[in-house]
Amino acid sequence: MILCYAEFDQNKLKNSTKELSSWCLEQKQNFACFGFAELTPEQKTDLENAGVPSYIQMTNTGDSYSSMGWGEALANLVSAKQSKAVLATSNTQTKEFVAAGIYKSQGSVVSDVIALSLDAGQFKAQKPLYAGKCISSIKFEGEGPVGILMRPNQIQVQTPESPSTIQIETFEASPSAPGCVLKISVKGSSEKQDLTEASRIVSGGRGMKEPENFKLLEDLADTLGATVGASRAVVDVGWVAHSMQVGQTGKTVSPNLYIACGISGAIQHLAGMSSSKVIVAINTDKEAPIFEKATYGIVGDALELVPKLNEAFKKAL
Repeated sequence: MILCYAEFDQNKLKNSTKELSSWCLEQKQNFACFGFAELTPEQKTDLENAGVPSYIQMTNTGDSYSSMGWGEALANLVSAKQSKAVLATSNTQTKEFVAAGIYKSQGSVVSDVIALSLDAGQFKAQKPLYAGKCISSIKFEGEGPVGILMRPNQIQVQTPESPSTIQIETFEASPSAPGCVLKISVKGSSEKQDLTEASRIVSGGRGMKEPENFKLLEDLADTLGATVGASRAVVDVGWVAHSMQVGQTGKTVSPNLYIACGISGAIQHLAGMSSSKVIVAINTDKEAPIFEKATYGIVGDALELVPKLNEAFKKAL
């Protein structure tokens, strides 16, 4: 059995979890989703619409998140189900507790996976290395389970012809008392989709000249149904929040469309967005490194061009 960690945002199943279930369905694998909370009716419906056959609710894991506590609970579940693999979205939390659980199960973990296949029962994965300069091909050997943490927007979501009738099971994990726990997590007030999940991103850098000009990017993002991101340079000077940072020390994204406005394209930024399907770059410097990665490049001032693009998109859309 394959175990998929089910993640929700504002009571809705994340698209990245739908990607994992789509992969399992396409591969005709026996799989179940699991989580650490009881499903709401809306969440149950979302899982059924994604074709998930069963959901395992982990109980007796405490009221707060603990990387080692959840990791031990996952190890107990892997052992009970004799699972050969755990699939999850690659993010800060899963890199902690999935790694802890698989390590305790004497298995192997790989994060930031951009391609996954199954050949004669053997999992094979690909992930970028050295800030995206090369792609590593990985195969798993040995008897232990594997933990595979996928980047979002790497798998085509397939909607089943008909919803599943999900079976809900409880599993008493009973991990030992954790040494530390996460007491509170404060979510921002923005209703925009998280950068790592977004299929369209409009990002700004120093070429936007001042923080007030990010309103131009917000307007364009509203037109496109996109999320606004930023380079580290503007985050460091306090123009925008760190949660908007794209790059090696920020968030790694793989949207279908990435529009870089006034971003030169330092290697640290490219590491976080170079796997985007289509990259549009706007910069006054025709020698800017961002143009080497861009699908389409416009040499010009973003402050003049972004409003014109916005008007053009409004007419086209």
